[in-house]
Amino acid sequence: MVGLPGRKLFAERGQRLRQLAERVPAMAPYLQFMAMIVEAQHRVVQQSRPGLTSGAELAMRHGIPPLSVEGLWRDMSWSDDLEALLSELDGRVVAPQRTWFEALCRLPDADRAELARAVLEGQPLPLEQRAMAPLMGAALQVAWTRQARMLPATPPRPAGAASGLCPCCGSLAVGSLIQIGMARSRVRYLQCGLCASEWYAERAKCAQCGDSKTLDYCSLEDEQGKRVLPIQAETCDHCHSYLKRVNREWEADADPLADDLASLALDMMIADRELERRAFNPLLVLGEPAPA
Repeated sequence: MVGLPGRKLFAERGQRLRQLAERVPAMAPYLQFMAMIVEAQHRVVQQSRPGLTSGAELAMRHGIPPLSVEGLWRDMSWSDDLEALLSELDGRVVAPQRTWFEALCRLPDADRAELARAVLEGQPLPLEQRAMAPLMGAALQVAWTRQARMLPATPPRPAGAASGLCPCCGSLAVGSLIQIGMARSRVRYLQCGLCASEWYAERAKCAQCGDSKTLDYCSLEDEQGKRVLPIQAETCDHCHSYLKRVNREWEADADPLADDLASLALDMMIADRELERRAFNPLLVLGEPAPA
């Protein structure tokens, strides 16, 4: 079971980020800024771009993601989408973000391509580029999400070692979500961090290695022991990794990417367990700068 991204994805994600900004006051400025970027994504993704899906069915017959990052990143419209996002946000971005925003506007094409590649590969970035990365990530998301919507058919669910990778583009998931509704109630799906496609994943198994014996779940709680957000970190001691999951049975409008941004305290809480965060959120930059 695989689902392609919906038309209201970015609009609904922007609304969710606005809600989360009210609920997590300590992160309100950051979440409001990210909401502004996501709302711009909603406007830009509606712009027409050439389709790159002519070889999609052939790729799927050979078990290859039809929108493979490795094969298409140079041909994707991310550069045009970045320009469109910069235009949408110009006049809205103010200090202190204005400095890096203008630096990204001036960045030469070759350096933009290098930054795009680094974001797609999840590479550590030098300090001067880290502030630019989320907006580049937003452009990449727009480009791949648009193309995913244009696919002539839905790719098959990945299996085996590839079960944790997006069937459309081959990227890692940003997180998993427990769905609601007549057909999908309590079923877990992984959501791609790049193109937002979703694919079924067994609920009681690690999304990365398939182990079911060493899973544990951590969540954020307030002083009264009540859950703060509808999100948990699913940890696996077998492959020493973790992935967040949101539960729409708890909150119907929970969003894996938005709630991930609002729950960085959860990452900090489990940092001492030395688990690898095996997720891809192009709007989030973690880790140390790359060495010079």
